[in-house]
Amino acid sequence: MHVTEIFLIAMLIIFTVPYLIWRLGNTDYYAPLVVVQIIAGILLGPGILGAVYPEYYQFVFAAPVIQSLNGIAWWAVMIFVMIAGLELDLKQTWKYKRESAITAGLALGSPLILGCIAGLALLKFSEGWMGAEAYSWQFVVGIGMSCAVTALPILMLFMEKLEILRHPIGQRILRYASLDDIAIWAVLALILLDWDRIGRQALFIVGFVPVAYLFRKLMIRLQEKDRWYALFIWLALCGYSADWCGLHFMVGAFLSGAVLDSEWFNQEDMDKLRHFILLTVMPVFFLSTGLRTNWEVGGYTVFMAAIVLLVAAVAGKLIGVRIAGKILKWKEGEASIIGWLLQTKALIMIIFANILLDKHIITSETFTALLLMAVFSTMLTIPIVAPKLYKMRHGLIGKAEALETSK
Repeated sequence: MHVTEIFLIAMLIIFTVPYLIWRLGNTDYYAPLVVVQIIAGILLGPGILGAVYPEYYQFVFAAPVIQSLNGIAWWAVMIFVMIAGLELDLKQTWKYKRESAITAGLALGSPLILGCIAGLALLKFSEGWMGAEAYSWQFVVGIGMSCAVTALPILMLFMEKLEILRHPIGQRILRYASLDDIAIWAVLALILLDWDRIGRQALFIVGFVPVAYLFRKLMIRLQEKDRWYALFIWLALCGYSADWCGLHFMVGAFLSGAVLDSEWFNQEDMDKLRHFILLTVMPVFFLSTGLRTNWEVGGYTVFMAAIVLLVAAVAGKLIGVRIAGKILKWKEGEASIIGWLLQTKALIMIIFANILLDKHIITSETFTALLLMAVFSTMLTIPIVAPKLYKMRHGLIGKAEALETSK
């Protein structure tokens, strides 16, 4: 059979299997389509489908097919990360800088510390978790930051579902997540520093600032329809430059969006772009991610590692946000809702883990544990937050009605 035909069979599987599970199983409350696609990627990977039907797996996911799928996945996730950078609202963050800095700092720092402890435990009690080219500190900080990540794009989708995205609490959560996003990519850049290519990396960092300044000037002068073309040229340039210097093309993709202003683009068009990227090409990324899973250290061991990482991530985020709530004197129930929403992992953590795997900082077994942690974390969010949000709204409505009656 021709490679093109096998490629189309793979695409048929990628789009059919998750959709049928999601629609027929009515999983939206516990597992939105994005999460089902990630799970399907794991199921279709070498550790499960490849182990049960090795001949079928090798036929459909042959090397030329995987190469083609990877190319689509790279570009899809670059666009997605660029949009995440573009939608950072640093003006609002600066306006509420004290509250944002305290909350974001504690929401990032607490799970980072617990995640680093979990990373040290993995190194101490078992082999096969750290990549061949990693220093111990890179592995530990990488695991810690994976536990601290908040998936801003998925967080926005969840808040839309919960009908709080445009409300004050939703805008506050976006500010905290945006500030953490910047810190996450900055720490990633630090982890990826390559002393063999330090000259290139210094050149990129020094040269990026003036080039970004000039590009911003250019974008202001362009009509909006031309800005879209320029945006993708800029994305490819930043991705190539970051990868050339050893920082990884995803760092460049994030920076390409972060230095631009979202108001230069029609918000409705940007929302549609994010939606269609999720619909048309991101499922390919989820499958290519699933193809990288590995269970060689033992399925039980990988699941135990995932649970340890999940506890570190969730507990760390909740503890940090609760401390912030005490300092800032939040209303009752707010810290729990904000903490559970900010612990959402999904896409950004999976992208983060892919980068660590690409750079041989973690092994495929660690990658699998992190992927499972991201899935469990994201599946917990809506079932836990929805009733808490209902109680908070009901309580506020009840107090308002009581106040009105007393008058």
